[in-house]
Parts: sequence; C-alpha cells; structure tokens
Amino acid sequence: MAKHTGISRRSFLAGSAVVAAGCATPGKKSSIVKTKTVSPNSKLNVAAIGSGGKGEADTNGCRDENIVALCDVDARRAGKTFERWPDAHRFNDFREMLDKMGNEIDAVTVSTPDHTHAVAAIAAIQMGIHVHVQKPLTHSIFEARVLRDAANKYNVKSQMGNQGHSHDGVRQLCEMIWSGVIGDVKECHIWTNRPVWPQGLHRPSKVDTVPDDLNWDAWLGPMPQRPFVSKHPETGRDCYHPFVWRGWWDFGCGALGDMACHIADPPNWALKLGYPTGVEVVNQEGQTGEMGPIKSSLKFHFPAREGMPACEVYWHDGGNLPPRPEGISENEKLGDGNNGSMFIGEKGVITAGEYGGNPRLHPDNVMADYTMPDETIPRIPGQDSYKDWIRACKGEGVACSNFEYSAPFTEWVLLGNLALRTGQSLEWDGDAMEVTNFPEANQFVKCEYRRGWDLTY
Repeated sequence: MAKHTGISRRSFLAGSAVVAAGCATPGKKSSIVKTKTVSPNSKLNVAAIGSGGKGEADTNGCRDENIVALCDVDARRAGKTFERWPDAHRFNDFREMLDKMGNEIDAVTVSTPDHTHAVAAIAAIQMGIHVHVQKPLTHSIFEARVLRDAANKYNVKSQMGNQGHSHDGVRQLCEMIWSGVIGDVKECHIWTNRPVWPQGLHRPSKVDTVPDDLNWDAWLGPMPQRPFVSKHPETGRDCYHPFVWRGWWDFGCGALGDMACHIADPPNWALKLGYPTGVEVVNQEGQTGEMGPIKSSLKFHFPAREGMPACEVYWHDGGNLPPRPEGISENEKLGDGNNGSMFIGEKGVITAGEYGGNPRLHPDNVMADYTMPDETIPRIPGQDSYKDWIRACKGEGVACSNFEYSAPFTEWVLLGNLALRTGQSLEWDGDAMEVTNFPEANQFVKCEYRRGWDLTY
C-alpha cells in the first residue's frame, strides 16, 4: 500500500477546485462534485470508517444496505465486522478507501476516535457522499462549524450518532416542556457517571512496539506524532487505544464528549438553547495539561430565546450530582440514576433519562395524575436513527440530528472543555466563534493539525 502523508492528492485537488468555483460564483452549487443519489427502492452502497468497537454497531445499523467497504486502523478489533461482511473491501486508511472506491460509495459511517471525525467526514462530503458521524460530532468547535457548512454546500444528508434524538421519549419531553406544565424553565441540570476510563494522568515516557495489525500513523491522523504505548504505567490499563483516548485532549473530549451529546440533547431541544453567552467552572478535580479531570461541574449561561427566558444549564460528571429539589423524596429516582437531566420550572420539576427517555413530573404523585399532551412532533418509525438517515440519503427529507441541528449543539458542548482546560469563566460570542474575555482560550477553538492534514473542501 502506498504511504499517505495527508488527505489524498485527488481529494485535495477536487476540494480546491470547488472552493475556487464557489468563490467565482457565490451562492451557486458547484457542478464538479454531485451528491450521490439512490432510488428509495434501491440499496445504498455503504462504507464504514471505523469498523470495530462502536463501528461494529454502526455498520450493523446499515445491514439492510450494501456494505461495500470496511476501514479500520486496527484489523484485530475490526475482525468480527470483517468476518460478517467477507465480500466488503478492507482498508486500514480511509484516504486509500476513498481514493480507490469513492465513486462507488453512496454513504459512510464515521466511527473513529473524536480527533479524526472531521477529517474523515470532510473527505467523504467533498465527494458527494452522505455521512453519519458518531458523537461528539467533532473534536473542536471550529470543526463542527466546518462540517455543517460543508454538508450544506455539497447537499449531502448528514446525521450525528446521538441515537436518542430519534426516540419517542425526547419528543414527549419537549411536548411536556412546551405545554407549559412546569412554566418557564430558568435552571436545568445534566449529570453523568462518566468518566469510566482513567483521566487526570500524565503522558508516559515509555515507548512500545506498534502491533502488526495496527496502523498507528493513521490512528494519530491529524494530531502531533507521539510513540505508541500499550499500557499506562500508572494504571496498567490501555494508554490510548482502544478506549482511553477519550480522556486525552489530543484525541478525545472527555466526559462531555462522551455523554453530553446524549444527555444534553433533551435540554438542547426542549429549551431551544442555541449558543450560550458564557460558561464557568463550578469545580473540577485532577485536570492535567493533557487529560481531562476526574470529575467536574460547569454552569452555562444561555440568553432569552424564542419566547423562553434566560436560563442556567449545569453539567455534572464523575459522580457529582445536582441538588435534589425541595419536596422531592430521597426515594424518588431522578433520571436514570447515574445519568439524566432535570428541568426546574416555575411550577414544577421534570426529569428524563440518559437519552431523554421516561420523562416524568415530580413528585411521583403529580405524575400519577398527569395526562401526556397531544403529540405535536413527528415520531421516527421504529425509533431507528440509522434507518432515518438511510431514508434521507435516498431523497426522503432530512435525517434527525442532521448537522444543521447537531453542529451548533456540539459547539456549546465543547465550549465546556475550553473552560476546563483554562480553569477560567469564559464569555462566548457564538456567531464569531470566539472567547471574548480570555483570549488564551481561543487556541482550543481550532486544533493544530499535522502537516498534510486539513479541512479543505
């Protein structure tokens, strides 16, 4: 296999040509790359970028289509998926896959660590390929903005993999909030038991031999070169790959990246949040220069919007929990226990589970006498996010949690990490994508990439 030094030359030239054409004829869609179209009665040719781990589930979600190509930097972890689709072409670098098969692929799933979501998705989008990208949508705020703009430019069907957005529960929650049953909501709490992987560590100095079935250079992607380490000497657990990468700022987005795009989705939708005006660190423990904290709490400030008053949204992780509202017994379960969201309104309290499921009023006796409001939000057939995206790829409307919705959502979630990394209360100009009171934080809005990797489109 030829060695790649970045996004492929063919893709780079195609992207550069489209950018040039766009500058010459503003507002007109480029004729260089056409969106892949498939009849609703035909099957999509689907490829997977990331086939092991979560990629196994994402590929399985598309099992009724034609799985034509599978890519994973780790052949061992992708083994079960490779075996299930023996006729699919196999790759360990998505750039080679798109170079060789891009014209045959209608849609891709991107199920890689956070730091390679954007570069993989952009490479596909600029070829007119529809994309399903795991949560969090991107590794940085800048990348989320770029993905939304690129999906609009190339008219591809997009979806972030926060599957709860397709469930009935989150729709019921929105309908309850919008019915006014608890009045204006000025305070909301979101909590999770993550991280369940090590955080608060320092980079080890040891160097281990890269396994034969792992393409370490492709795994690093756009991030700075560093040696492979199998086990971290302080924990005896995997150092980076395959799972602890979530806690390293170079590769993951910590507890917020793992869970906020699930648990914060009900508040984001029901409260129509948009961009916050700022975020402050309530507490954090164990944050190092390279890894996220062991536990933390944040407070986001959102302005008045769409007939709703200004509100404060609290994030709690690592075992931190919100205060229990007065009048609610210790015996009442809030959310799912370890994960959930809570809305404190003028007239009452609503909680929901991890994906917005089981929304209910508190105390329990209030819920016992409550009748759910009429359904005003269309339901997703089978509550199946993958089929919803596939339907959109075949020309039937747009997918739930498409980038128009999920990119701005991801941006405010990731703003929390800027506060954690700097330890500062930050004032945020969402439209300008800029911290206005502490300029040093802006270095984390956009990542620095290794030479040869970029988001050209």
